[in-house]
Amino acid sequence: MSYTLVLGGGGVAGIAWMTGVLAGLADAGQDVTDADLLIGTSAGANVAAQLGSGLSLDELYARQTEPGLQAAEIMVDLDLETFGARLGAALAGAADAVGARAAVGRFALDTDTVAEPVRRAVVESRLPSHEWPDRALKVVAVDAETGEPRVFDRTSGVPLVDAVTASCAVPGVWPPATVDGRRYVDGGVRSNDSADLAAGSTRVLVIAPLGTTQLLPSEFPLTQAVADLRAAGAEVAVIEPDDACKAAVGANPLDPSTRTPSAEAGRAQGRALKVEWTTGA
Repeated sequence: MSYTLVLGGGGVAGIAWMTGVLAGLADAGQDVTDADLLIGTSAGANVAAQLGSGLSLDELYARQTEPGLQAAEIMVDLDLETFGARLGAALAGAADAVGARAAVGRFALDTDTVAEPVRRAVVESRLPSHEWPDRALKVVAVDAETGEPRVFDRTSGVPLVDAVTASCAVPGVWPPATVDGRRYVDGGVRSNDSADLAAGSTRVLVIAPLGTTQLLPSEFPLTQAVADLRAAGAEVAVIEPDDACKAAVGANPLDPSTRTPSAEAGRAQGRALKVEWTTGA
């Protein structure tokens, strides 16, 4: 049996919530972190890399909830309605999902943001280890010019910090990340969760901070990916935020002040959860 843990996008609040859920599940005797493969997209790339760092779940949880251990995040005053309107304008005229991704990439390249080294330093401070783990890890990003996805792993010859920075380069908020001379944007431009990359696994757990909401047009929405995995015979479970967690995250998942309440709410949700695996049968 092969087991894949899929960790989706959702901002700094999503990082904290997923960390809390994982810690809460372990508290309840359901440690789900022993995956054969970790797939991380955007916020999930950070959590996946953290899981490969060698720190315990309690230590990772403390890095979300204790001010002295928290990463030095940059405050973003994000209005989702305005942001969505800007993205919508960028997408006007895109003929297909690849064209839409390229349009978002152009939007990101044309937006004035903090400097790349400043943003990279933030991601670097999040990761307890800057080396690729021995366990299998896939980190998803999108080429800002072509719209084509790229999946980084330890064989890519790319530093882990660079791969994770690329995967969480939210277009219009953070600068596209330069890797191997190319510019990359957030893997969530392809899919919030990239659960389709778990094809071939016999058991898949998806932890999805944004639930089934797909922010951009995608050939790989979570609902379809899960249906395909189950149809292929995989046992799949999906965890989404409950109402208390949604309230803790609030309207701006990029606000660093959401980390402690999101992690605490996630841990409470994890402790109360019973993971249920279902197939397409």
